[in-house]
Amino acid sequence: MNIDQFRIKAGKNVDLSKHSADFTDGYTDKDQAKDDLAKNIERMTELQDMLYAQDVHSLLVVFQAMDAAGKDGAIKHVMSGVNPQGVSVASFKAPSAEERDHDFLWRHQKALPERGKIGIFNRSHYEEVLVVRVHSGILQLQQLPAEVKGDKNIWKKRFRQIRDWEQHLVENGTHVLKFFLNVSREEQKKRFLARINEPEKNWKFSAADIKERGFWYDYMNAYEDAMENTSTDHAPWYVIPADKKWFTRLAVSEIIVKKLESMNLHYPKVTEEQLANLAAAKNTLEAEK
Repeated sequence: MNIDQFRIKAGKNVDLSKHSADFTDGYTDKDQAKDDLAKNIERMTELQDMLYAQDVHSLLVVFQAMDAAGKDGAIKHVMSGVNPQGVSVASFKAPSAEERDHDFLWRHQKALPERGKIGIFNRSHYEEVLVVRVHSGILQLQQLPAEVKGDKNIWKKRFRQIRDWEQHLVENGTHVLKFFLNVSREEQKKRFLARINEPEKNWKFSAADIKERGFWYDYMNAYEDAMENTSTDHAPWYVIPADKKWFTRLAVSEIIVKKLESMNLHYPKVTEEQLANLAAAKNTLEAEK
């Protein structure tokens, strides 16, 4: 799969209306996609084991999307074969009182993956330039100086702060991938109706989902601006078609595998002294009666 077709190149304008939400890259068979997903999961498992053993790099995977785009399902299926000891998932809801008393990146810094691990952000620091931007009242309730709340350039400054933070992460061994799951408004409607009409899915539905749907075009504008200003060579955004969940999962897995393969992962090399210790331990064990 040519993953570059989903990548937002640094400095390029973003028009989400030109990104097809039901694109499947020539896949017409859902089972074929599942087979390729299984192969990617197997490969990811091998690479994650080396990532953990090497204990030098880490990988941060960010998921952003409109409601019902399939973030939870993508995380569940793509990471299904990875050792859970080597993966952490952080889901970011509305900030707590403690979190509001710190800068907007503080709670995300705390949730970063350790070296040797994959960290997943289910929603992320980008909420501060998305939902906070769409709903201006949220910013006014934050514990910030009046001059910050009234700053006409606040979003440009936050984009710069995010770029700087992500560059800092990359320069210190944490690789960054960012996925926007691009579900169409029509498909979101179908999924909302399924949550309402099917009793076993009722728990997934919230009245707030309909309220947020009313701001659809405001969110699209906010996403476009955010991706234009924060997709960089070292921390790129990928716009993933999300109307077909099976393709979403395949595309995400493909990109993660290729990122891991680019990280020069390998098992730690054993020194001569360690080899001698292994040989001595083997002799001791074999000599036991």
